Amino acid sequence: MPLSSSPPTPLDVLGQVFGYSHFRGPQAAIVEHVVQGGDALVLMPTGGGKSLCYQIPAIVRQNAGHGVTVVISPLIALMHDQVGALHEAGVAAAFLNSTQSFEESSDIEQQLLRNELTLLYAAPERINTPRMRGLLASLNERGRLSLFAIDEAHCVSQWGHDFRPEYRSLSLLHETFPDVPRIALTATADALTRQDMIERLKLEDAHQFVSSFDRPNIRYTIVEKTDATRQLLRFIETEHQGEAGIVYCQSRKRVEEIAGTLQDAGIKALAYHAGLDAALRQQRQDRFLREEDLVMVATIAFGMGIDKPDVRFVAHLDMPKNIEGYYQETGRAGRDGQSANAWMVYGLQDVVNQRRMIDTSETASEEFKQVMRGKLDALLSLAEDTRCRRVSLLHYFGEDSQPCGNCDNCLSPPAVWEATEAARKMLSCIYRVQQASGISFGAGHIMDILRGKATEKVVQYGHDKLSTFGIGAELGEAQWRSVLRQLIAKNTVRVDTEAYSTLQLLPDARQVLKGEVSVVLRAQALGSKPDRRKRETKTSVKGLAEATLNAGALERLARLKAWRAEVAREHNLPAFVIFHDATLRAIAERAPLTLQDLEGISGMGVKKLQAYGAEVLRVCNAET
Repeated sequence: MPLSSSPPTPLDVLGQVFGYSHFRGPQAAIVEHVVQGGDALVLMPTGGGKSLCYQIPAIVRQNAGHGVTVVISPLIALMHDQVGALHEAGVAAAFLNSTQSFEESSDIEQQLLRNELTLLYAAPERINTPRMRGLLASLNERGRLSLFAIDEAHCVSQWGHDFRPEYRSLSLLHETFPDVPRIALTATADALTRQDMIERLKLEDAHQFVSSFDRPNIRYTIVEKTDATRQLLRFIETEHQGEAGIVYCQSRKRVEEIAGTLQDAGIKALAYHAGLDAALRQQRQDRFLREEDLVMVATIAFGMGIDKPDVRFVAHLDMPKNIEGYYQETGRAGRDGQSANAWMVYGLQDVVNQRRMIDTSETASEEFKQVMRGKLDALLSLAEDTRCRRVSLLHYFGEDSQPCGNCDNCLSPPAVWEATEAARKMLSCIYRVQQASGISFGAGHIMDILRGKATEKVVQYGHDKLSTFGIGAELGEAQWRSVLRQLIAKNTVRVDTEAYSTLQLLPDARQVLKGEVSVVLRAQALGSKPDRRKRETKTSVKGLAEATLNAGALERLARLKAWRAEVAREHNLPAFVIFHDATLRAIAERAPLTLQDLEGISGMGVKKLQAYGAEVLRVCNAET
């Protein structure tokens, strides 16, 4: 698709096809490197514009005679919208996947061989089939294989949070087509995962582009779990009533329960998990992408590749497996750059459950288990940290930062207390019990002893005779659970899930018991009342974009949104694929009278101006 009489530059494509006047962050350097045929490993946060880093080179290189770019994408369900968005921008794109008939697939293959496509999307399983490998070989022989783009590349690593074995076969790209450049992209990878990606995909010589992992528009909040359902309802009702969001739960049963509870509370919500029929999952995902006020309650089976820009919150009712998973999932909020919330409740049982899943795995090696335990410990430390959440989160990814002023710890610095004596009591009790009985016990039993509760089990083992019996009566059970959770986070105690979730002392406990180090802990939260500053900020953010518009512009915006919804339904695409909200606001504010008035508006490329310009003018200037 020639854009002009001379080959287009990346900046030409950015403006004429996608409607943007300038690149963001490292996009320009990445695009230029890939256009010149270089391999690249790109780490860029969700919403940072990763797709343009391969779509623009694909267009530039295709116009220069290099042929098609093949995009490896892990989710068949999202290829339709990705290709649809490119069609809206005037780019020749298609996908090959198992949902198509033989005739449909054959037609796409013929388009490929006729050099009629700029981008082709396919799942990793498809890439490794003999038929697809033969097709790629034929294209390569003709000099028509321009670039491989490997999206969600962290899936190749066993250390990543979403490992997919089929990604391992992608090493064949380098082996079979060594002269075809490759770009691998992900939003989440720590140093260990990054190195594994490089080795597995044979990208040792690739240029690495690592952007900041910071998402300054996201507010991180982590609170103690008391009544998770009640806490979630209060969070949504006080901060995100009528807005799109995602709620993550660990089990399918819990997903169904929470979705039902939200529905009963008048919140439009749907459940999504792998136990549902594939057609129903697709239907619900489509609704989430197309409706503005829907809350999706889901397991981690939902979310990868979700491009919905106006997700205003992501909530976790159960602790994820690691920081990479937490970062990836929370990153689905606020892709439009507007303020969003990442909110999580967690408790001691979350730690026990996640540790049990690691320890009881029958397929994982001990090396793998040890790495996963370390990742879980890092997430627990993030949850218990009294410092800025953003500083702690970015530090995990090797990035230094300053306190953000926009997380729960910055907005409401947590109270701390000198807990050395309490910690010594807890550790001493664990030690005395094991010494007296020759076996270890769980958290509930240890706390009964500390609080002086002569339960049947305590008496049976003679633990009411221990010197530690009743020495912690001044603290309640919830406070002792908070102490224990934080001692686990500080690597002084571990939960042995292979021995009935019993407590074991770690080497660092010795220094605490001997009084060689002091212990300062976060004070147990007595309740999670909504933060008045959050509500005030949220209220101002919700209408912030529209607040600067006058009455006439607001009327135009309302008409434009209604028109966009009709077009999206006709095209079977999410509304944001037609135009983002920011583009509609800019149009409404400009009050265009001619097509020339629409030129230069962000998101208004040449194809969209041709396709929709006249209609946009009609809608804007309709009499009310």
